Amino acid sequence: MEITLLGTGAPEGLPRPDCPCASCATAAGDEARAATALLVDGAVLLDLTPGPAFAAARAGRSIAGVRQVLLSHPHDGPAVEFPAGLPAPVRVPDGRELSVISGHRVRAVALDAPGTGYEVTGPDGERLLYLPPGTAPAGLAGPGSGPYDMVLLDVLGRPDSLARLRGAGAVTATTDVLGVHVDHDVPPGPELHRRLAAAGARAVPDGTTLVVGDYHAVPDLPRRTLVLGGARSGKSVEAERRLESFPDVLYVATGGTREGDADWAARVALHRDRRPGSWRTAETCDLVPLLTADGPPLLIDCLALWLTDAMDSVGAWEDARWDDGGKEALAARVAELVAAVRATRRTLVAVSNEVGSGVVPATASGRRFRDELGRLNVMLGAQCEQVVLVVAGQALPLR
Repeated sequence: MEITLLGTGAPEGLPRPDCPCASCATAAGDEARAATALLVDGAVLLDLTPGPAFAAARAGRSIAGVRQVLLSHPHDGPAVEFPAGLPAPVRVPDGRELSVISGHRVRAVALDAPGTGYEVTGPDGERLLYLPPGTAPAGLAGPGSGPYDMVLLDVLGRPDSLARLRGAGAVTATTDVLGVHVDHDVPPGPELHRRLAAAGARAVPDGTTLVVGDYHAVPDLPRRTLVLGGARSGKSVEAERRLESFPDVLYVATGGTREGDADWAARVALHRDRRPGSWRTAETCDLVPLLTADGPPLLIDCLALWLTDAMDSVGAWEDARWDDGGKEALAARVAELVAAVRATRRTLVAVSNEVGSGVVPATASGRRFRDELGRLNVMLGAQCEQVVLVVAGQALPLR
């Protein structure tokens, strides 16, 4: 089954008309995108967008052989264009299946938001799933259940949709996941492709033709990632973004609770509100048992608070206790954590503070914490496939 992406952008396209934002200003060349539409084997057209005949011609294709036109957007969605000679567009009721004269079978997939998703099965049995923007499947039961060969969806706008598909086994490591309906919320170019790759997805330029089921380079998902950054740099958001397209994530909060501290309670509430509803939370500094056990992905936020707890436990803040075995006890705890990270089989995203680039702490204990955190970051970074530094909300890959 061969597909041609006549467009890969949001309904208004990218750049949006008359939009002065930075993303629209830099959306040029292959990063400029018309509204998403999909031509399957020249016979099935998913969504009618402005200028479909010209879009097909630019891609070296023709819509003259289209036998079925399907609409996915809500009834009050963007206006559609009806070129002469095309069959009348239809919307298949949820759960219903139709057969196309070209040999394709199409099943409508119910969604959790207005619109219609489509599962298309080719004459040779390849299967793809196409979802309109801002939607996720409301249920995946039906004929042909199992992993899709290709999925096209709003990865950036609805990462939880991809998480649901993974949780149901509809997306596996061999599924080609394409990010479509690309809007101006993410800067085009390297940042767009980096964020998609972190979700195990990719984007292609308008006019690209792909063969469903063919071998392709699946984005390499690192098992361990260390995210560094200063205060309010966006490091926690970056860490959460890396796992929001995966189901059943365990969020490990090392800060615990602080009775009577309203500011701390507000910070914790902000973090919880950002997390997908399917995630679980564990408030603990006992990280080694979690790392050595099997289970879903772990997000640890943050290692600086873990180190604070570890230094508390060995009396590292008092010079006498530090010199009388405290230093060695902390080194043993750090070595145990580093070994657990090295051996873990779970997907791990860990957050840590990057300190020591500015004012030197005035106290010996402050300098001790700065030095120990720097050493901890170095040792853990050596065990991670990816290390990212976040500055002013911008993620800079270091490794």
